[in-house]
Amino acid sequence: MAIADLSNVLKIFGETSLSAEEKKSLYGEVLMMVLARAASSDANVHPVEIKTIQDIVQRETGEAVGEPDIRLAARPELYESVPLRKYLRSVRRKLETGDRIRVVGALAEVIKSDTEISVLEVDFFNRVADALRITPAEIAGIHA
Repeated sequence: MAIADLSNVLKIFGETSLSAEEKKSLYGEVLMMVLARAASSDANVHPVEIKTIQDIVQRETGEAVGEPDIRLAARPELYESVPLRKYLRSVRRKLETGDRIRVVGALAEVIKSDTEISVLEVDFFNRVADALRITPAEIAGIHA
């Protein structure tokens, strides 16, 4: 699956500008990375979280994503050389503000999808919002 290979995120460090199609692809990859990591942020990947991620990715990108792709993107080993927050800080300049807001909104949707919200999930949410430079007003839907 194209989203799960994360190729645009990995090449973003060397590029100065992206085409509209590359921005769209980057948005899908960032969305997948953030949501997959959210599912494993509390070390308990709940089946409803997987289903929610599948639904969000389908809705936002039009692409179907399988459970194996989500579990692969959630693996912490992928983020050992360059942590997720560092990726997000780099790509935030390449994404439109609306895309960054949608990523954080989708993240909240995944976190709220299972029966319990952990402190680890709240911390993950805050770190992602900070890395993407999403303000509290933007999170609340108050933006110009």
